[in-house]
Amino acid sequence: MKTIRQFTNVALIAIPFIFLSCSKKQQENSQTASQIREYLVQEVTPRDITLYQEFPATLEGEQTVEIRPRVAGYIEKILVDEGDYVKKGQILFQLNANDIRAQVRSAEAQVKVAESQVATAQINLEKTEPLVAKNIVSEFQLQSNKTALQSANAQLAQAKANLANAKANLEYTLITSPTDGIIGTFPYRVGSLVNSSITSPLTTVSNTSNMRAYFSINEKVFLQMTKSLEGSTTREKLAKLPEVDLILPDQSIHSDKGKIEIASGIVDPQTGAINMRASFPNAEGDLRSGGSGNIRLPEYRKNVLLVPQPASYEIQGKHFVYVANSENKIVNTEIQVIAGDLKDVFVVTSGLKSGDRIVIEGITSLRDGMEIKPKLAGQQALAQNSQPSNN
Repeated sequence: MKTIRQFTNVALIAIPFIFLSCSKKQQENSQTASQIREYLVQEVTPRDITLYQEFPATLEGEQTVEIRPRVAGYIEKILVDEGDYVKKGQILFQLNANDIRAQVRSAEAQVKVAESQVATAQINLEKTEPLVAKNIVSEFQLQSNKTALQSANAQLAQAKANLANAKANLEYTLITSPTDGIIGTFPYRVGSLVNSSITSPLTTVSNTSNMRAYFSINEKVFLQMTKSLEGSTTREKLAKLPEVDLILPDQSIHSDKGKIEIASGIVDPQTGAINMRASFPNAEGDLRSGGSGNIRLPEYRKNVLLVPQPASYEIQGKHFVYVANSENKIVNTEIQVIAGDLKDVFVVTSGLKSGDRIVIEGITSLRDGMEIKPKLAGQQALAQNSQPSNN
């Protein structure tokens, strides 16, 4: 009986401690639940996007012509100014033509002399023919007169050729533009003696109604760009490429889009690059020969996954994100990305799948295996970030 009483007393003493222990455990669990932080997460879904690649380019007019004199002479007049827009056939320079005018007058006199000689030879021949018929003069005299007439005609032709040449030289003293375009600089001024063998041209005329942009791309990029295009030749494949933009030095975009026209058939063995050419309309004339810019080539990609760059971190060249699993625990996940030129966004090529939830804020406080309270973010912020960085 005494033993039973002692056991009862011990039980009565232990019960409060048991209740106290359970209450303390429940309180700790409640406190642990309250310590799970809320993090904003983004659900990864496939999207269609456009990536851009940029390549430095130099600009040249569709036609750039050096203006050189065809005859020697002193520059008498310069009828345009540097930078002027000129039309085909417009007079640019006038050379002193006094000497050539004298040559023209001399050639005209030679023609008249030759014409008189022809007339005399013709008269002599006409006189001889009836005399030969009457056997008054010999056949030899007749042939001599015919030869004299032929010689006189030849001299007349030569005199006329000299006259035509002199007149052409006189016309060459007026130097005209062979095409529409923009005038370049003038290394020679009024009074300078110039000729056809001068080192520098009088000026240049650049037809800039269409501009050509020359650039180079890596051989690997070229193969990736063209291998899926239809066409039996490179030119046919290039015609299938989308239109390209020209980014000007002030980061503005040229108003007209261009087309890639040609690619060289030789790969530079030192750089591994292929030279290419794109053409841009230049109706407003804001592009100039010798200018520079960047060719921006679009690349369309379908069903790709995007992640905000701030949601990732990099260790030794590798990119990682934090993925919330079905138990809301963090999984440190490596991803393969393409930086492209999207604003604050990476294109993921591997490491994630559609529907994965990635943490997009406060990632510096996360640890692998940590439990979080996810708060799903909308797609609006990601959509804003998936625009080209220079738009």
